[in-house]
Amino acid sequence: MIHVCLCFRDKTGRYAKFAATTMLSIFENTRSAVTVHIVHDNTLTDDNRDKFFYLAGRYGQFVKFYNLDELCPEKIARIIEFMPEVDKSRVTVGAFYKLLIPQVLPKNVDKVIFLEPDTLVNLDLSELWQNKLADKAMGVVTEMANGTNPKKTFLLCSEDMVKGEDYFNSGVLLMNLNVLRDEEEPIMQGIKFRGDNPKQKYLDQTVLNYCFSTRILKLPLRFNCFVKNERRDKQPVGRKIYHFVGFASKIGLEMDDPFNKLWMNYFIKTPFFDAEAIGRLHANLKKIYDFSKEAALNIATTMQGKARAFFVESEKKASMVKFFGIKKDEEVILAKTERSIKELIEAMKAANGTAVFFIMTEKFLNKKFPFDRLTDAGFVEGKDFIKGWTLLTEAQGVSFDTYPLVHML
Repeated sequence: MIHVCLCFRDKTGRYAKFAATTMLSIFENTRSAVTVHIVHDNTLTDDNRDKFFYLAGRYGQFVKFYNLDELCPEKIARIIEFMPEVDKSRVTVGAFYKLLIPQVLPKNVDKVIFLEPDTLVNLDLSELWQNKLADKAMGVVTEMANGTNPKKTFLLCSEDMVKGEDYFNSGVLLMNLNVLRDEEEPIMQGIKFRGDNPKQKYLDQTVLNYCFSTRILKLPLRFNCFVKNERRDKQPVGRKIYHFVGFASKIGLEMDDPFNKLWMNYFIKTPFFDAEAIGRLHANLKKIYDFSKEAALNIATTMQGKARAFFVESEKKASMVKFFGIKKDEEVILAKTERSIKELIEAMKAANGTAVFFIMTEKFLNKKFPFDRLTDAGFVEGKDFIKGWTLLTEAQGVSFDTYPLVHML
């Protein structure tokens, strides 16, 4: 029997489908008997729970559920005490559920494969399962194997707390529960360390590397292969575990991408793909359609009797001149340094409502454009300035992010 564990918190009821797609990909490719252990909380709905049962039964496999809100609320409370930010940001306490696996799974399970719900298993999972851990805490794929420079990316490595070659990704773990069951308090202290050091960007991954980087079995890359690298290198789909981690790995609806197509081919076989999913997709596409029409009307109204001005990066000025037909007498402010924002505000004040400023930089100096600086100065979006990049097409350099539509399925 191969044991697999999936963990998630599902505030919207829409995240469970990703776990189900991972689960189905396992069943499609693995000949051995599999038990999937789902570690969750009260956010898992009865309907979604039933879909997991149905999916496992359809393949003659097994699924078990572990509600942490019922099994160990005191442990959850302790994690939140150490990491209060998980109650205040988009990152939830669910990121830490994997750390409780050794305590909630039955004692007769001595090894388990943990998988993030943003993974696809496109191989027979017995290939990973058969690795012997001996006294190692877990089997992992290092970040370096995926082409990451740990010294530049992870504070644990740049501060020489963890060797770069040992720093691992926590999306796929072959966990030695016989070892990890004795590590509950060290893991809690690792969570406290992360809470005390908020500059450590990553959450559970920081904790696991802090605690276990010297006690790992390094596994081949094919057991945790980042989709962003496969896309960049134009690799064909192979017999690997794919990890859709990071912005460049996001799942989308573009079916000319082989990895989107792979995910979708698995997803449509789950009970989460139904008429309601298509209805939600239509509703959100209609919102986008209506928004684009309203935006065009608002711009037409806003521009009446006003001049245009542009805030644009130097290297994109020529293309913006072409796309917008910018005339020589129209003001263009180049986005070059922090001082450029001050120049923009000064120009907007000088215009005194006679011009609309098209902001063409969604990102400014590698951060989101500081629109709060404009509103704090008294300017109003849709009246004094417009997010101009939203008017550009994909052919003009602005891609259509379809991940939100995938999330709504």
